[in-house]
Amino acid sequence: MTLFMFVFLSNILGLIPMSFTTTSHIAVTAVLALLVFLTVTLVGFYRKGIGFLSMFWVSSAPLALRPILAVIELISYFVRPLSHSIRLGGNLMAGHAVIKVFAGIVAIYGLEVLVASVQAYVFTILTCVYLRDAVGEAHH
Repeated sequence: MTLFMFVFLSNILGLIPMSFTTTSHIAVTAVLALLVFLTVTLVGFYRKGIGFLSMFWVSSAPLALRPILAVIELISYFVRPLSHSIRLGGNLMAGHAVIKVFAGIVAIYGLEVLVASVQAYVFTILTCVYLRDAVGEAHH
């Protein structure tokens, strides 16, 4: 809830005239995403020990494909912070650019409030999914 409220209020802050949306800056979203990544990794190792690494091993795949899939899963895991931060920052920058182009039409502000809410929700849900992946059962 804290993460959601921080992202949501940071997103909404940018709708105040002459203010700046901190979450539209890649440095802020990158730090948030890295904190989520480190937290997920540390919680995963804390809860599962070395068994945390089993999330990269797809045991339901044919044996010959497992090493290739492990590399793909590992790359996917380490790309998460990048995609997590760019998704949030990019959507907010785009929304604010639309507001500037259309000179602050009220309907656009309403749409931007919706975008701010949805992006905070998506950021938080993805964090929950990453945590579930870290502490849940491995691929079967």
